[in-house]
Amino acid sequence: MSDLKVLIVGASIAGPTAAYWFARAGANVTIIERFPKLRTNGQSIDIRSAGVTVMQKMPGMEAAVRAKTTQQEGIHFVRDNGQPYAIMKATGDPNQQSLTSEFEIFRGDLAQILFDLTKDNERIKYVFGEQVSAMHQRDDGHITVEFANGLPASEYDLVVACDGATSRTRAIGFGCNVRDYLKPLNTWMAYFSVDEDLLERSRMAELWSTTGGRALGAGPDPAGGNRAAALGTYPRGDRDATLPFREAMRQGDDTLKQYIARQFEGVGWKSNEILKGMMKAEDFYASEIVQVKPPSLYKGRFVLCGDAGYCPSTFTGAGTTLALAGAYLLAGEVSRHKGDLTAALEGYEERMRPMIDDMQKIPPGMPGLLAPQTVWGIWLRNLLLAFIAWSRILEWAGMFFSSSFGADKFGLPDYEWVA
Repeated sequence: MSDLKVLIVGASIAGPTAAYWFARAGANVTIIERFPKLRTNGQSIDIRSAGVTVMQKMPGMEAAVRAKTTQQEGIHFVRDNGQPYAIMKATGDPNQQSLTSEFEIFRGDLAQILFDLTKDNERIKYVFGEQVSAMHQRDDGHITVEFANGLPASEYDLVVACDGATSRTRAIGFGCNVRDYLKPLNTWMAYFSVDEDLLERSRMAELWSTTGGRALGAGPDPAGGNRAAALGTYPRGDRDATLPFREAMRQGDDTLKQYIARQFEGVGWKSNEILKGMMKAEDFYASEIVQVKPPSLYKGRFVLCGDAGYCPSTFTGAGTTLALAGAYLLAGEVSRHKGDLTAALEGYEERMRPMIDDMQKIPPGMPGLLAPQTVWGIWLRNLLLAFIAWSRILEWAGMFFSSSFGADKFGLPDYEWVA
């Protein structure tokens, strides 16, 4: 097991976490990231359930996360006049969380924490501005990897794709198209900062929607101003409804911002202020919302981890948890099987499947519940959310539709590490 040579593609959440645990197992790790530097933008994300367990196994991580939480206390679901019709707050219990997690943190802040935990490790090397162009699995078990931007071709014992739901590396390693194994949810979301504090220093986020499956939200940002989001969702029967969004995305951020602005032109609430902030935002990020469901997590010595292998979608609140747990289990199984990578990858898949099946469950009514298509739908949704918030039934129901809202029921194993 010692001196195993591992290539990890992607330096967001799953990648650096996997590197941390592979280094603990005695492996030598190279992480490549296609962007020229660490990306520190992105939406607020939650650490829940098994993710909390992994975090607490990494010395210094929990304290670092607590120091950088969003400080959001809950969500106001608001009408056109800004008055809330439902209020949901954090529970204060990491073992039974609500829509607002006890460990809610901006994606970029968590990426920075994980980078800081790994950047000085002598067994871990980061290479930015690089990506895989080809892979060749050899009969002796090694993989020869060719790179697109100047890094010399090299051989690895294991290649781990951690480059997101639309993973280019998955397409190369599995010999498929980028959109193969994606389950579209006919939804897109955009995330960005707004300089103006539209919440007037409140720590409660606000979420508003209008007809046509459109929603806007704003949450507190400890650095000042707000973090905002825009969402568009379409009926499940509308095949390829997100195609115009994807075409705008391919043309770059300016075109995509204009596309989103047109969807929300003159709709009311705080849309003008949010859209104005979006057009100026330098941290703008948007994506189609999908789930990833490949038939297997590995092929030979090539393996998927995080969103590249089992993105559950924004609507489950489990993406970060699965990324942390998957990275830990992958490196742990490789360590446990002491050089037998075939057995290790089988063990990884066996341990991950129940967790994936559970945490990919989308709560009933989502995403339509966030942004109904009709006036009647909005009225009914408001009534339903008001009851849910009043009764606190969501805390009870969460135990049944996804373990991401409850305690870690999977009992992650303890592994023996050499470092």
